This record gives sequence, structure tokens and C-alpha cells, in this order.
Amino acid sequence: MGIRNVLTIAGSDPSGGAGIQADLKTFAAHGAYGMAVITALTAQNTRGVTAVHVPPVDFLIAQIDSIFADVKVHAVKIGMLATADIAAAVADRLDAHGARNVVLDPVLVATSGDSLGAPGVVEAMLEKLFPIATLVTPNLPEAARLTDSPEPADVLAQERLARQLAARGPAVLVKGGHFSGESAADVLVDGDMVTWVSAPRVDTKNTHGTGCTLSSAIAARLAQGASLTEAVRGAKAWLTQALIHADDLGVGHGHGPVHHGFAQKAP
Repeated sequence: MGIRNVLTIAGSDPSGGAGIQADLKTFAAHGAYGMAVITALTAQNTRGVTAVHVPPVDFLIAQIDSIFADVKVHAVKIGMLATADIAAAVADRLDAHGARNVVLDPVLVATSGDSLGAPGVVEAMLEKLFPIATLVTPNLPEAARLTDSPEPADVLAQERLARQLAARGPAVLVKGGHFSGESAADVLVDGDMVTWVSAPRVDTKNTHGTGCTLSSAIAARLAQGASLTEAVRGAKAWLTQALIHADDLGVGHGHGPVHHGFAQKAP
């Protein structure tokens, strides 16, 4: 099969724990070749986001077109999209290039609680990106925003929102990490099939970039030929290990990053 080429279309996190930095580390950890189209520049660290700079849409389009004009892209992960125009442009160009294995992580709320989506982004995601996505991976607050519903209070509501979003076309993985309890359970709805994927909850405050990391791991595994269910299960297990080893790092004073390189050893 050879090394798979995986593209992330997302924002930049200069602290390295989320965004394209987390995506590229995740791709590398999975043996994939990572590429990045930058949708936004952020000023952030483990404590929060202080500023966002959004490049012109024309430049975003030029980035995407330059990749597809030259490289065979086996999977795409979509992260932070700051405006509705950007979301629409990404959808248009991916559709035009026939992109496959598209994993949309609807980054609307950062781990710190900061809002990362301008008005109109939700509607653009639903109308433009859902039709071309293979999988959408919202957490509980994001699933609530996408469905204009209260945040789920239990697993029944979690599954109900997943089914509601999946009715729009793509498979949907609603992540349950915001719930309390000994395990973290995510629900995957793919057509009529419902699959629960659980893992032990890891006792760490270092959870910065978990959503970016999980969606990137799924994209890398899809690129390598895994089925959707296999990709989700494998990515969840891998992320759990990255969380277990997160405290080995010493990055920042807030919510530190997960350890993307936990399995790598220096030569």
C-alpha cells in the first residue's frame, strides 16, 4: 500500500497541542505523510486563546488547489473553520477535487471553553460540509450547537443527537468525554448501525487537543484502509494511550497536550 498522504485543513496552535500541529504529529505517529492547509492563525497556549487571525479566503483556496494539483490525497481531516465563507470554500474545493475519507471535526469550542466559530459557521457546516463528509466528530457541546439543542445530560440524549445529525448524511461520532464517570463512551451512528466505543477515563488535566488528535487518528486509519468502525476503535485506543502518557510532558501551566509521541523512541 505504501505510505498514505493525509491532509489537515485547520487552524494553527503555536503551543503545539492542538490544530495542525497536533494533526501532523498524529499523522506521523500513524506512519502517514502529513500535509497542512492553514485556515487560521491563533495566539493561544495551554491556558486559552487570546487572538485569531484569518487569512483571506482566496489564499485558503490557493492552498487547497495547490495540494490536489500535485499530490494524491488519501484522507482529509477538517478542523477549525473560523467563518462561514471559509467553510463554504473548503466544501467547494474538496467537492471539486473529489476528496475522499473526509473527517470533519466541528471545532466550535476549545478545551479552555473559548468559542472558535463565528456566526454562520454552524449553518455552513450543516449545509456545505456535511454532504461531503465521511464522518463528523462533535463533542457534546458541539453536538448541541449543531442541532440547536440543550447539551446532552445522559447517553440517551447523546445517541439521539448523533442520530439526528447522521440523518443529514454522514456518519457521526458524538464524543462523551464531557460526562463524568470511570469510562468515556463515544457513540458512532453510521446509517442504521449504532456502535458504542468506550475507554477507561484517564485522570489527567492534560487534555488539550484531544478532539483534533482523535479525528486525525481516524483520518489516518481510514487512509490506510481501515473500515470506519475499525478506524474509530483504533483511534480511541491510541488516544487513550496518548492521554495516559500526557503527564510525561511538561508543557505549560493550564491544560497541557496529550503525548502524541508516546510510542516513539530516540535512535
